[in-house]
Amino acid sequence: MRLMEHHVKTCHGLVSVVVYGDQEKPALITYPDVALNYLSCFQGLFLCPEAVSLLLHNFCIYHISPPGHEFGAAPVCSNDPSPSVEDLADQILEVLNFFSLESVMCMGITAGAYILSLFAIKHKDRVLGLILISPLCKAPSWSEWFYYKVVSNLLYYYGMSGLLKDRFLQRYFSKEARGSSDVPERDVVHECRRLLGERHGVSLRRFLEAINRRHDITDGLRSLKCRTLIFVGDQSPFHSETLHMVAALDRKYSALVEVQACGSMVTEEQPHAMLIPMEFFFMGFGLHRPGRVSDSPTSPLSPSCISPELLSPESLGLKLKPIKTRVPTTKC
Repeated sequence: MRLMEHHVKTCHGLVSVVVYGDQEKPALITYPDVALNYLSCFQGLFLCPEAVSLLLHNFCIYHISPPGHEFGAAPVCSNDPSPSVEDLADQILEVLNFFSLESVMCMGITAGAYILSLFAIKHKDRVLGLILISPLCKAPSWSEWFYYKVVSNLLYYYGMSGLLKDRFLQRYFSKEARGSSDVPERDVVHECRRLLGERHGVSLRRFLEAINRRHDITDGLRSLKCRTLIFVGDQSPFHSETLHMVAALDRKYSALVEVQACGSMVTEEQPHAMLIPMEFFFMGFGLHRPGRVSDSPTSPLSPSCISPELLSPESLGLKLKPIKTRVPTTKC
């Protein structure tokens, strides 16, 4: 199955969209965090065979990159006006219209989760559901704003230095994954460090500054009625903000999965922890993994047939709150 890259012209510049899968299937769009693209944000999840069978059996994947974050991107002119978060959300609508997509499933990480949440608030009829990883929803605190303002200035003067790579890796990964003087950093962190070196400073600064100017969307979240599944690592810098977002969402339509010993990028650090929650989440839309569901009353996807041990924190490293979906009652 080939990846096909499209460059979609929008009112706020070109957007790279990498399409993976059968375009006759429902669409799942992804949006990465600051300084990343689909490969550095979602590769771990899509290299997991169980996740691939679940996702590609049910969806065609559309990986959207923030302007200038795609592979081989040309440097953005520093004189071009920086987009706002509203502009980035509007670009998603133009991408959907370009591919003639009516409504989509959305998956985003941190800044990308904010952009997709904002899009869902503005265009409720175009979103089937949200899968958000360590999401943002509030305006930045003064300390966060100042911190990333300094980072932006350092990018302007020095580019992506080793110091800034370390700062971004702290945003993405747990302390254990990043290693120490005695323990080497994990391969996934090493690869992310390498990919950070390929980012153009101007493009990165534009996206970073847009996120640093974001507004609070808490009130808009209260009006959302689409099903929402949220993951957050217990070591994520955005853990408390994620809990704030969960509190704002309607409990009838949302569920939280807290992943232990993990940073913000659950998709890269502990992708296996996402499998069972996503499987149950998709069941609410009538979607299943191939070969795992039948008309038999002994379907292995029946919640009552899944061993409780499989959902224990010891087994998955999770603190799992139940997903409220309608599932037919069956007997094991």
